[in-house]
Amino acid sequence: MKYPTYAIVAIAAVLTISCNKQKAAIDDNTDATKEAIDTRKDAVDTRAEYAKEQTDVNAKIDKARIEANKDSAQAQLDADKKKADAEADAAKAKVDAENR
Repeated sequence: MKYPTYAIVAIAAVLTISCNKQKAAIDDNTDATKEAIDTRKDAVDTRAEYAKEQTDVNAKIDKARIEANKDSAQAQLDADKKKADAEADAAKAKVDAENR
């Protein structure tokens, strides 16, 4: 009668050890998956931060271009205004010269 008892205990021990190994493998797999997800989250955060910085840089460049275009347009308008004044002065001088 002792042998069947030992056999039952041995089978139970083998099943328990096998079950624990499977649980350990599942836990290891879960931990590896969580670590991979955390790594990807960090990469996403890094890319998002870089994208924000690039957007800020691009915005500054765009603002500088807009300001330069504004300054250029204003300079052209000032030049056109001076040209119009000069043409008006020349026309007045011509009228004065013809009336003398």
